[in-house]
Amino acid sequence: MEKEVSVLQSERYGYDFVPPEYLPPGKDEYWLRNGQSAQRPWRRLTAGEVETLRRNGSFAPDWEKVFVCDPFEPALIKNVSFYGLVRIGVLRNVLLRHHDFEVPAGIRNSVLVSCDVGDDVAIQDCSLVSHYIIGDSCVISRVDELVATNHSKFGSGIVKDGEKEDLRIWIDVMNEAGGRSILAFPEMICADAFLWACYRDDGELTNALKKITQESAGFSGNGFAKPGSRGFYGTIGSCAVIKSCRIIKDVMVGEGAYIKGANKLKNITVLSSLEEAAQIGEGVELVNGIVGYGSRVFYGSKAVRFVIGRNCNLKYGARLIHSVLGDNSTVSCCEILNNLVFPGHEQHHNNSFLIASLIGGMSNMAAGATIGSNHNSRANDGEIRAGRGFWPGLSVTLKHPSRFAAFCLVVKGDYPYELNITLPFSLVNNNVRRDRLEVMPAYFWMYNLYALERNSWKTLNRDKRLIKAQHIETDYLAPDTAEEIIAALGMIEQWMKDSGWDIAELSRGDTVGEQATDADEDPEYDYSGDEEVLAVRGLERHSRPEVILKPRRAVLAYREMLFYYGMKTVVEYMEAHPKKSFAEFTAEMEGSEKNAPGRVTEWVNLGGQIAPAFRLDGLRDGIRTGKVSSWEAIHAAYDGFFSAYPLDKTRHGWETLRWLENKATHPFTLPERFAEALDRAAMLQEKIAGEVYASRAKDFHDPFRGITYRNDDEMKKVAGSESPFVKLAREKSAAFKERTNSLKRRIVPDQSRN
Repeated sequence: MEKEVSVLQSERYGYDFVPPEYLPPGKDEYWLRNGQSAQRPWRRLTAGEVETLRRNGSFAPDWEKVFVCDPFEPALIKNVSFYGLVRIGVLRNVLLRHHDFEVPAGIRNSVLVSCDVGDDVAIQDCSLVSHYIIGDSCVISRVDELVATNHSKFGSGIVKDGEKEDLRIWIDVMNEAGGRSILAFPEMICADAFLWACYRDDGELTNALKKITQESAGFSGNGFAKPGSRGFYGTIGSCAVIKSCRIIKDVMVGEGAYIKGANKLKNITVLSSLEEAAQIGEGVELVNGIVGYGSRVFYGSKAVRFVIGRNCNLKYGARLIHSVLGDNSTVSCCEILNNLVFPGHEQHHNNSFLIASLIGGMSNMAAGATIGSNHNSRANDGEIRAGRGFWPGLSVTLKHPSRFAAFCLVVKGDYPYELNITLPFSLVNNNVRRDRLEVMPAYFWMYNLYALERNSWKTLNRDKRLIKAQHIETDYLAPDTAEEIIAALGMIEQWMKDSGWDIAELSRGDTVGEQATDADEDPEYDYSGDEEVLAVRGLERHSRPEVILKPRRAVLAYREMLFYYGMKTVVEYMEAHPKKSFAEFTAEMEGSEKNAPGRVTEWVNLGGQIAPAFRLDGLRDGIRTGKVSSWEAIHAAYDGFFSAYPLDKTRHGWETLRWLENKATHPFTLPERFAEALDRAAMLQEKIAGEVYASRAKDFHDPFRGITYRNDDEMKKVAGSESPFVKLAREKSAAFKERTNSLKRRIVPDQSRN
């Protein structure tokens, strides 16, 4: 058995960082370091400075290998050992302050091995600082071990020269069995992980992405070294503060980062800037991953093989393993394993559990939810896929494999069988008493517009990213959800036909707005009872009954949602192009990517960004053929999708309105008809504001709400008399009405309309 501890010659301490066989011809062990480090006017120490350093308890086997910059005050260095080539920037008698923590510049009670230190840096009580490049005005205090190895990868899924393939660090997202493994890199966003993990039948694509990652990992720091080269130093960006930590090994730290009390950070990149500073707190352990700009990891959290996006929170003992967490997400007190989670995810309860899933973002998991806790098969390769707005309620348990359309609310309960909920905006209920699965399509639109509208507002309001590398659609009505609604309408219609229901009155497209508005007062159906149910099949993997609740009203609600989506999208586009005449607008709408009319029916949620499938297919083809050969170029393609999205979305909304009316000629090409549609859209917006209030008013008018308060005044002081969001909804409604009136005056100027 080979000895774990080797005995080496002491005079080589700090040297031979890169084995000779991995050095390019004519290069020494410092060639990458010199490319990474800022060049400064370093000079050797004077005899007087060396004497001062010795007198203050410092040591170096060769003082000729210690370089400094002017001005330099040697009295600020005490009890320090220098090994190898050490270069120190300007050192003055100044004080560095971070919040309430103050420390004088200088190096004290520490060991430095082959490091470059920036201007006015404070390093104190550090047992070992080895092979690091430290920026200006940094504070490093009480760190047991801060080292970089010659084969450092800093969280990227690459291998270094001479390493075997089995050393490559893969992240097994979405599937415990590893069939969707991806490789991390510092610039990774959810769109990249989705592209890599979800097109596994495209072997040429996945092989190309692996090659791109190996060749273009973004941490190299200079333009002449391949990422697989050995000898990169660890870096700590300017104004970073690292204090009271144990082990920091093979870690890149960005500017302005604050790391306090971490137990172990190994093989990671902490992306940080002065404008979007990252923070890592007490008891944290992070291994093999990427921490995004502006993100915060606190209070004993653990992450292994991970990517955390921008502006995320991981705290209160959360565990994140083999997972990618999208921007603007908060995870605490829970466990997340083998997941790809898109932006805007909220999960903050100690007893919630998420495993082997793709969650489409804008999501929220309640306490006790165990999503994918077990399998109904002998294999562990099952998955759960959920669209945007996924919301499993208290103590929900789901089985692999299951699929959920966008904005599904799953009622509390143990769901014993696999689910395939293809109806968006639905309420899903396991009725134990009747032993049946119940689904109420369009539930949110009919009964809880407050939650629906607030979700979009909240997702946008919590987006504090300064740089939005991952584009995010925050509107619950977008091309992806509209297409799900259209598909759901077809399914419900077919189920009705199969059951012998009369659907004639549900197919009149020319009065969709009025039909949906009048549905609440329709005396023909008892929407409050349980009589209005439709037996269906295919939503659950079992033979027990499956029913749709209130299907007729759901159809009307779905059609109303499509009308509102189409009109709102068109209004926004026309407002953004005020110089276009109505005739020019309609002509533009009649075109498509191939200059032919028709609705694009396939859309992809690309990490929170919504894009037509044909655009992504084109990008995949470019990657396969080598025309797109870097992650930078792939991200530029996403930016191109985003630039085209307003027109793509508006054309889709326009064609959705045509589909609703079921006419070959678009009904709203006549200005007068379009003006009427604007009136109906404004009425719908007003209705939404009213329903938002009505949804929230139930809480304020509930007699049990006040039982813990001494009187109404105390309750109002504590809980408020009205939700601020209700006020925002009313203001939004009034503004929308004014916007539609302005458009009507622009389109039909000769008519006076209120």
